[in-house]
Amino acid sequence: MTPNATHHENVLVLGGTGKTGRRVAAGLRARGRHVRIGSRAGEPPFLWEDRATWPKALDGATAAYIAYSPDLAAPEGADDVGAFAALAVELGVRRLVLLSGRGEAGALRGEQAVRDSGADWTIVRASWFAQNFSEDYLLGPVLAGEIALPAGDVGEPFVDAGDIADVAVAAFTEDGHVGRLYEVTGPRLLTFGEAVAEIGRAAGRDIRYTYLPVDQYGAALAADGVPEEVVGLLTALFAEVLDGRNAHLSDGVHQALGRGPRDFSAYARATAAAGIWTP
Repeated sequence: MTPNATHHENVLVLGGTGKTGRRVAAGLRARGRHVRIGSRAGEPPFLWEDRATWPKALDGATAAYIAYSPDLAAPEGADDVGAFAALAVELGVRRLVLLSGRGEAGALRGEQAVRDSGADWTIVRASWFAQNFSEDYLLGPVLAGEIALPAGDVGEPFVDAGDIADVAVAAFTEDGHVGRLYEVTGPRLLTFGEAVAEIGRAAGRDIRYTYLPVDQYGAALAADGVPEEVVGLLTALFAEVLDGRNAHLSDGVHQALGRGPRDFSAYARATAAAGIWTP
């Protein structure tokens, strides 16, 4: 793969303050690309739920990284992504890179919408993020010493958000990635219990993993004040993607970058050393 000579690209990074988006933005800037952050606090602001904000965010953009919030598997996800991709092409965007989810029927519909947009596309289909344990979602439970989820003994190939971002940045800045789907995972399968045990060892703490049936998990979320639609999405996702369909490795990181993916233990050691899991 040779470096793409188009250094004047203006890349809109949706979810540009999130786990993958902020890493994609940093990687693009390091390669000399101009980046605009697409977020509620961006300038101009971008909100998925307010399509009137989309044209201003896209103004002048030639490429876009699409990370859908709350998740591409959400009922409205594929429609929103399809509408955004169509508008982006209409306004002159040539290049789209989509972050997708592994084993999600709704995500597959979103992928097809991007394929149908007429843009030069790349899809990065990711497994469960390792950083879910250290950036927002599960950080509180880790600090509290117990993670309770409806995930039993099914293996998951946790992928590092840095690897996802590296693949996306390569897709924007190197030749050879147009029309490619990269399914990215970590290098080995871990159950959630095993992942939590590795976090505990790295942090030097006793952190427990507790299995909760999906209905009890949903009730616990509702009791914590989580909105009903988010409860529905999370419980549906756990039931869907942790039924064994994703308990295998993929080599998308190596295909895109020519190197292997980062191991979960390396993530756990670095995160613990940074003090993020210190109460």
